[in-house]
Parts: sequence; structure tokens; C-alpha cells
Amino acid sequence: MTIDAVGLDLLFREARTHNKWFDTPITDDTLHQLYDTLKYGPTSANTSPARFVFVRSKDGKQKLAPALSAGNTEKTMSAPATVIVAYDPKFYEKLPKLFPHNPDAVSWFTSNDALAATTAFRNGTLQGAYLLIAARSLGLDVGAMSGFDNAKVDAAFFADNGWRSNFLVNLGQGDPTGVFDRSPRLPFDEACQLA
Repeated sequence: MTIDAVGLDLLFREARTHNKWFDTPITDDTLHQLYDTLKYGPTSANTSPARFVFVRSKDGKQKLAPALSAGNTEKTMSAPATVIVAYDPKFYEKLPKLFPHNPDAVSWFTSNDALAATTAFRNGTLQGAYLLIAARSLGLDVGAMSGFDNAKVDAAFFADNGWRSNFLVNLGQGDPTGVFDRSPRLPFDEACQLA
């Protein structure tokens, strides 16, 4: 089974990074649907370390603002929602629930800090990518970015739970007047090898 050309265009070929937003709110139901779609993307040993904070309120945006780079402030403040894509360094505490057929799985990570850190970051990043694709599939536009101070975001939002921010994603109905011309992409022979 494959998706058709319309689906490929929606998710990749015609999809764009948005920088301006219409003032159309995103409902709780839409955010639940978004998470309930992306959560099925695969992660190693079903670790599912990503954590998501959907920042929509004025207070939440003001809390986020001091961490943003100058070039990301206006577009983030005007986006209907900004997702802090984070990860839980202690994701392995959820493995008895997420990977119940192997009771030893927790020990893989409690006995190896480097493996735990790599697994949390890598798989949390994968889940962030699933969020982008799921959002587009639900008719939302996205604007992912890394121009912010992680330490400030972590102090403002994660002081109590120890999560760590990875990147931000603005969500909403994008205003096409804020889309830049598409930048080039590398052709197959510059980005790929056949072995």
C-alpha cells in the first residue's frame, strides 16, 4: 500500500516551512489527534522518549519569549501554537509499560549512561519528525526551528521534571505570503551511495 501523489505533495514535495500565521486557533481535540497519530512512529525498543509541550496561551508564549533568537521571536509569538519538542532523559522508567515483554530492558539504560543519553536524543528527535509529518497530514502547517536557548527553555518549562528541549515547532494555518522561495536540495548522487 502506498499514498498517492497528493499525499506525497502534502507531506513533502509541496509542503513548506511557514513563518507567518493566520490567527486560527488550534483546539485541544486537534492536539490530541496530533499526538495520537505521531505516537505510532517507531522508536528503538519502543522507548518513546519524546515529550511535547503545546504552548498556546499568552502566558506560555511570554515564558518562552526570552529564550528565542531575534529572528524567531515574531513568528513564534504569532503562531497559534508552538511545540517544545523535548525528551525525557529517564525515559527508561516507562519501559515496564512500553516494553513489557522484556523486564530487563530498564537495565540496558540504567547501567549505561551514554546509551541512555544517545537513545533519548535520537529517538526523541525521530518523534519530533513524526510530529511534523502528522501535523501536515492533519492539515496543519509547520515551522520547525532551532534558534533558541535550550537552557532557558529547560529552566522555564522543565525545572520540575528534568526533561530537555530539543527543537521548537510552530503550528497553525500558515500565511503563504511568509513562505520563502524553496532552497535547493542535494541530488541523489551527492547525498546517497549505493553499497
